[in-house]
Amino acid sequence: MSIKKEYDAIIIGGGHMGLTLGAYLQRAGMQTAIFERRHEEGSAIFTSECTAPGFLHNLHAQYMEFMDWMPIYFDFNLEQLGARCIYPHAQSGIAFSDGRPPIIMYSREHPENLDKTYKSIAEYSKHDAETFVDLMRKMLEMENIYAAGIYSPAVQPTPETPNPEVQAMEVMAEYLGLPKFINGMAPPDVYDYLFETDELKTLLNRMSVEWCQPLEREGIGFGSIGIFGIYFNWRLMVGGTHSLAHAMVMAGVNEGMDFYESSEVVKILLDGKKAVGVRLLDGTEIKARKLVVSNADMKGTMLRMVGEENLSPLWVKRVKDFQIGPSAVLASTALALHEAPDYKSAKWNPDINKTFYTVVGFDTTKDIIEYCMDAVYGRIPRIPGAGTWVNSLWDPTYAPTGKHSLTGWFFFPKASELTREEWEEVRTTHNDKFIRHFEKWAPNMTWDNVIDHYFYTPQDQEDEMRLMEGDFFNGAVKLHQRGYNRPFPEANQYRTEIECLYLCGPHMHPGGGASGAVGYNCFKIIAEDFGLDKFWEKLNRGY
Repeated sequence: MSIKKEYDAIIIGGGHMGLTLGAYLQRAGMQTAIFERRHEEGSAIFTSECTAPGFLHNLHAQYMEFMDWMPIYFDFNLEQLGARCIYPHAQSGIAFSDGRPPIIMYSREHPENLDKTYKSIAEYSKHDAETFVDLMRKMLEMENIYAAGIYSPAVQPTPETPNPEVQAMEVMAEYLGLPKFINGMAPPDVYDYLFETDELKTLLNRMSVEWCQPLEREGIGFGSIGIFGIYFNWRLMVGGTHSLAHAMVMAGVNEGMDFYESSEVVKILLDGKKAVGVRLLDGTEIKARKLVVSNADMKGTMLRMVGEENLSPLWVKRVKDFQIGPSAVLASTALALHEAPDYKSAKWNPDINKTFYTVVGFDTTKDIIEYCMDAVYGRIPRIPGAGTWVNSLWDPTYAPTGKHSLTGWFFFPKASELTREEWEEVRTTHNDKFIRHFEKWAPNMTWDNVIDHYFYTPQDQEDEMRLMEGDFFNGAVKLHQRGYNRPFPEANQYRTEIECLYLCGPHMHPGGGASGAVGYNCFKIIAEDFGLDKFWEKLNRGY
């Protein structure tokens, strides 16, 4: 369709945060359009047939942990629009190369599953099983509080509460019966304090980095416990994660929103210090009567689209100083298989062969720490282990009948640490290292079992999805870039110093993950600024 020349609200980028914001803006009465650089919306929530015909791989967003809480999922009835989920019984686990018992964490769908988790951990330590299950029960009791923290703008400091995030963690410590000093620890130290079993600590440390709790970072101790509230809650999108993005688009279409694909915004138009529209790559200009919001990366938005010359010296410095990576930088492997992995550890508990998220390639906490530190310091990890999913075990649409589709995440160096030529070398060699390593854990995982394969580098993630450096939070999760400091204090309420210009990318609070939270929270701020109906205040969910 031809591009209209004027809208109330223009959103730059059709990632899921922008899709969330757009649906709410349109419902609130603002005529809204999304301009997406790629051929389709969704950004990191996409599914690729990158190996062989009929094999589907979620190369980035994979497990859906927010579906019980996600406002847009319920407010716009996304399930009726095609976003359907499967809730795997065995949620996460780790196998071992010598075939000793796996550790498996089960879903919270049925109360007896905590007993199964207890039994799995108790193979190694009853103390650890009791400690873990007790913490899980307490975290589940705090579920609504946790959700409200994600789906609300960051709490601002006051003279009475100069550091609200730390104070909240101290309250949580008291509730959990833990000493306050735990919050000053790095995740491995927390797990060493709580547990005695290295097998459990190996799994938890790997899961911690999945959730942007970097192993080297002190001062985030309760973050590595707080994420227990998300474990057991992982969903699989039927037919691929792109079904969630498609449902979000349909929600916007049903509300009357317009979408323009292959329409890259290169400039935010200003009238003095006020955003009044955008210019596309082909020169087309579209006016925004009320506001512009960017779902794109912050540096690209502020330094390129707005222009350094239009920013104050303070904002120029803040934007340039904003750190990206290395602790949330991913590469992905995709394997089309004849057979699903058959782990040596399955002789103790066959559920490890049908665990939704399986850690493979690490036998000790030392392995995990070495692996992560390699990536942090710019090296391709010497241990080619991964967190893996075989989605076809749960949803047969992911692979042809009788075959299987495996996808896995590696933590890798930032894209800028290697040249493009070096990344191409990694693309051609790392899957071979991974398969040869994998065979030690699952003897059937040889090249004879592989129909075809693909490797997706951090550079690919930057090029295709604009996840800068391959960082899925599009900004490092460091103490000075968390909570009310994200991305920096002057921008922590989604507003910029340019009037009527807002930010809704994963570099904003609370960060990345397929939550829709940044878009939802940004809408709350816009509703306040433009006098829109604060519908959420009338709901029982608390956010």
